[in-house]
Amino acid sequence: MSTLPQRESRAPATCPGSASTQDLDSNYGDGLERECSRKPDRKVSEFCGAGDPTAMLSSGSSYLSSRGGVIKWFWDSAEEGYRTYHADEYDEDKNPSGIINLGTSENKLCFDLLSSRLSQSDMLRVEPSLLQYPDWRGHRFLREEVARFLSFYCKSPTPLKPENVVVLNGCASLFSALATVLCEVGEAFLIPAPYYGAITQHVYLYGNVRLVCVYLDSEVTGLDTRPFQLTVERLEMALQRANSEGVKVKGLILINPHNPLGDIYSPGELRNYLEFAKRHELHVMVDEVYMLSVFEKSAAYCSVLSLEGLPDPQRTHVMWATSKDFGMSGLRFGTLYTENRDVATAVASLCRYHGLSGLVQYQMAQLLRDRDWINQVYLPENHARLKAAHTYVAGELQALGIPFLSRGAGFFIWVDLRKFLPEATFKEEMLLWRRFLDNKVLLSCGKTFECKEPGWFRLVFSDKAHRLCLGMRRVRQVLGGKSQVAEEPHSCQAQEPRSQHR
Repeated sequence: MSTLPQRESRAPATCPGSASTQDLDSNYGDGLERECSRKPDRKVSEFCGAGDPTAMLSSGSSYLSSRGGVIKWFWDSAEEGYRTYHADEYDEDKNPSGIINLGTSENKLCFDLLSSRLSQSDMLRVEPSLLQYPDWRGHRFLREEVARFLSFYCKSPTPLKPENVVVLNGCASLFSALATVLCEVGEAFLIPAPYYGAITQHVYLYGNVRLVCVYLDSEVTGLDTRPFQLTVERLEMALQRANSEGVKVKGLILINPHNPLGDIYSPGELRNYLEFAKRHELHVMVDEVYMLSVFEKSAAYCSVLSLEGLPDPQRTHVMWATSKDFGMSGLRFGTLYTENRDVATAVASLCRYHGLSGLVQYQMAQLLRDRDWINQVYLPENHARLKAAHTYVAGELQALGIPFLSRGAGFFIWVDLRKFLPEATFKEEMLLWRRFLDNKVLLSCGKTFECKEPGWFRLVFSDKAHRLCLGMRRVRQVLGGKSQVAEEPHSCQAQEPRSQHR
């Protein structure tokens, strides 16, 4: 769904500036994507492509290595939004004037369903093998269950093999591990921008791998195009630019469904991107962490694993996790599927540091094999609740006359607030973000996602009705020029989740 007006057709804008010299005066977060501010005197060279940020970033500590200084700098740079929020979190009873978090992409709608299922007796098992060192790839029983689960929900043409599965503690670790085993120090991945900004950290902190942005824009140039559309032409341009600057590109990162756009790539688009990668002998890392969070029936989702005859299966690596689709971001379970045994073995070796306990592995296997509960209880109810929350927020935005993009997948709406910026600059975007925070509502601004157009924000809607209503009331106050913190509204049109009893 898009409420952006179509503009006059024109040639696509060229990507501004160099892929290797991006301004890091934005927050890449620590997985929270919380805020847009950095300390104003910290202007540094880009983590994408050329340049060595280790030489330019310092924590000021004599106790840390240069690498340690960069790691600490990432943490310190997230200070304002992240720590402000956690010091003043909204609580309906204890802190009703606290900060409402509409910036973190978590599904908070289905705790009742999950707690009921995870509390059942079949989830509680302790035996010696679960308390001992496992195969670092994951217990065989879990990898078999993951292979069956992905075969079914990804609609693979042939059954997926458990020997191609590696399990570890979340997709952040997967990005880090894959970057480390696929790239030499200083090499890079292409990534369409805007993108989930924490990936910058994931690939850099261990592997010292950069990102080369494939910049997309909101212009609609014809009936068959859409805002922020990724094309092979843009991929070719970004790769050529990186090569001309001496940056070695080793792979392409795709997020499908996309974060923050909510885009879903068609089978034809996916194949085109994979063919591009094959021509240039690039690895493709495909993040499908939102694949079961497509709540609009008209939005047809296609997994890479559903394609007949992958162009380059040895360089195609698919990741999925329970953090989004099952609302378990704190449980830390992720999985890699790759037909490349060398890659699987190398990543499995790093699972010594990123593995899951045997007890969690057992619970995950039990959850993933319960197809009746997933299909008849969880997914229908989760999709209904996501759709209801999305409908409420979309209606609020339309009432305010605010354009937005949303295509029926994920937990967020990509909101166009450019008309609320006095000037089209990232400084003004940050000031607007700060006004939201001052009025006790936390959003994620476009610079966090390396969007090249100031004024875009990601608004997360996957929260309970009373928090969502209060958050949107505070958003309206900011955009209407009011500065006081809103009290909780007495009535709200957003529906509370239905009972889990169906």
